[in-house]
Amino acid sequence: MKNILLNQRRIAQRTRGRKHGPITRLMSPSDFGALLKPFVFLDLFEHEGPPFNGELHPHSGIATLTYVTEGSINYIDPDNVTGVLPAGGVEWMQAGHAASNSGSPCRRNLNWDRPQASISLPKKCRATARRAFSSAATAPHRA
Repeated sequence: MKNILLNQRRIAQRTRGRKHGPITRLMSPSDFGALLKPFVFLDLFEHEGPPFNGELHPHSGIATLTYVTEGSINYIDPDNVTGVLPAGGVEWMQAGHAASNSGSPCRRNLNWDRPQASISLPKKCRATARRAFSSAATAPHRA
């Protein structure tokens, strides 16, 4: 077996992020996201305590990938489909021209963690219809 030499690179930037409620924004387009395009946002959602209702919020020109590491979340996707995403579950949402979605801890969970990466869509995909996919364990249904 050949020895593989890896090129060593310097760490370009370290961050603890900026915390706002249950969300810590580790990367945004105005900082490290400018260097790592097409990745523009990297958020970590952490919550301990009573559940809350996440507000519907808009997206445009990006896609998000969410992975639930602990607990489970209620979600509403851009097509107004609701479901529960358990620990180990994945959600992909492509906003295209415009889409809204929401996520909040399930009532039965007091703790939840989920990282979410957002990427900038290529120009040809920014005017497309929204799409969403989740590996939810519960059957999704229209809200």
